Amino acid sequence: MPNPQRGEIEATLDGLPRTLCLTLGALAELETTLTAPDLVTLAERFEQGHLSARDAIAVIGAGLRGAGGTETDADVAKMRIGGSAVEAMTLVASLLSAAFARP
Repeated sequence: MPNPQRGEIEATLDGLPRTLCLTLGALAELETTLTAPDLVTLAERFEQGHLSARDAIAVIGAGLRGAGGTETDADVAKMRIGGSAVEAMTLVASLLSAAFARP
């Protein structure tokens, strides 16, 4: 069961319920993967609506690994996330919102 107080969310990936969390380590991973120099730049990038499919894969992968998963981004790229790209983007938005929401 995800704990929203810890920034965790639940999503169905490949038909299975999964917990995702953008921990500080997962955010550091995203900074490196997306070549963002810091968290502010990373947050601004997403706030401006700049989100590619490659970004979505990186965010979902980091979220899975932040919650203890071992999936690679290549694994995430093959996963079924709902029935459309919109559902994948909604998942990414929920995960980012949970990570960057003010208490």
